Amino acid sequence: MSVYESIMTGLTEAVEDANAKDKKLKRRVVTIEPIKEYSAKEVKQIRNSTGLSQKLFAGYMGVSNKTVEAWEAGTNQPSGVASRLLSMMEMDSELINKFPFVKI
Repeated sequence: MSVYESIMTGLTEAVEDANAKDKKLKRRVVTIEPIKEYSAKEVKQIRNSTGLSQKLFAGYMGVSNKTVEAWEAGTNQPSGVASRLLSMMEMDSELINKFPFVKI
């Protein structure tokens, strides 16, 4: 069976199952947690928990020193990927040791 035929067979099965009363194919519900907004105080607490200076923390986060300064001053807030990474650091205090992008 060609790749095309395999894909078409799968799609046909999926459409038939979607229209059937008795569903036979497995379904999975996936939810994505919303991105958390971090206050200046929270960013500083997370950075302090890592033991990194603002400069090293910025390097770990992949942002400039000025960006971390602005986050901690409350001038700007982290967003997108930076917020996700902060969430991961908040959940796992050993994250910077498990993924050592910055060597001390």
